[in-house]
Amino acid sequence: MRRTSKSSMVLGSMVIGALVLAGCGGGDDDAAEPAASGAGSAELTTVRVGAIPIVDVAPLYLGQEVGIFADHGLEVEPFLAQGGAAIVPAVLSGEAEFGFSNITSLLQAESRDVPLALVAPGSAASGDPAADFAAVIVPADSPVQEPADLAGTRVAINSINNISDTVVRETVRQDGGDPSSIQFVELAFPNMVAAVADGSVDAAFAVEPFATVGVSQGMRVVAAPYTLTDEALTVAGYFTSDQYAAEEPETVQAFADAMAEAQQYATEHPDAVREVLGSYTNIEPAIAQELTLPSYQTEVDRGSVERLLELGVEDGIIPEGVDLDNVFADLQ
Repeated sequence: MRRTSKSSMVLGSMVIGALVLAGCGGGDDDAAEPAASGAGSAELTTVRVGAIPIVDVAPLYLGQEVGIFADHGLEVEPFLAQGGAAIVPAVLSGEAEFGFSNITSLLQAESRDVPLALVAPGSAASGDPAADFAAVIVPADSPVQEPADLAGTRVAINSINNISDTVVRETVRQDGGDPSSIQFVELAFPNMVAAVADGSVDAAFAVEPFATVGVSQGMRVVAAPYTLTDEALTVAGYFTSDQYAAEEPETVQAFADAMAEAQQYATEHPDAVREVLGSYTNIEPAIAQELTLPSYQTEVDRGSVERLLELGVEDGIIPEGVDLDNVFADLQ
């Protein structure tokens, strides 16, 4: 593993820098709240995993429910938080073994020497621009018809200077528009549909279930920025601290293997994914049946991570010089 020789003083300072990790959820002010979990078996290694109440982490819950983690000697205890401000410090301090974050946030953390490492993939683009789990939505009567038309508009995203504005900019750029003229408005995902409806913003880049909720209220989808940026885009993944990876490599490998199996199970059992959403989110069952699920990759698509790094540097939200090898955990 890398950077495990850092002093505790440096590690402590990195907790502050780690607040840039916003995950894929809304605001970062809420404290982490442990999710209900049964007591782990004495024969299993218990690991706490920080997650966000969105469709992206369904395989984590499904894998625990169907026994995949137990097969790998693990008992998963998820805790839910709104974003990285709660999850990252817990992982760095050892209060949790693993956490969930979008890729751009992990790249930004690496640029600040935060000692974290990506160990398993999470959500990914569907690869279908007509049906992805995140989309730019506009009112039915909006003059915005194509991605290029977003130039000069107000677009809601959940976190400024992160993965959302990166992929929206790239989508507009590819369509011949001027991404520098977009006015991004930071807004929590649950508030986006109302903001589009009342004209507070011209468009919103919303993840599921909010994209489906918007469409159910008559809004139109004009772009699927994740897929349009890269058809195999790894949007998010699970990370651990460098210290834990160095001290417990077998557990980290077991978690990585179990997550890959859980991701594959989720891909093969979409009905089970829709069912498990009700165990950790407030998504209405009817919406759960209609929303578009992410792709659940079994391996991180390194090429797409490189793409996000390039775009982040181009847009000025990631400094030059990030070593991509340092982002990945050294797994077998």
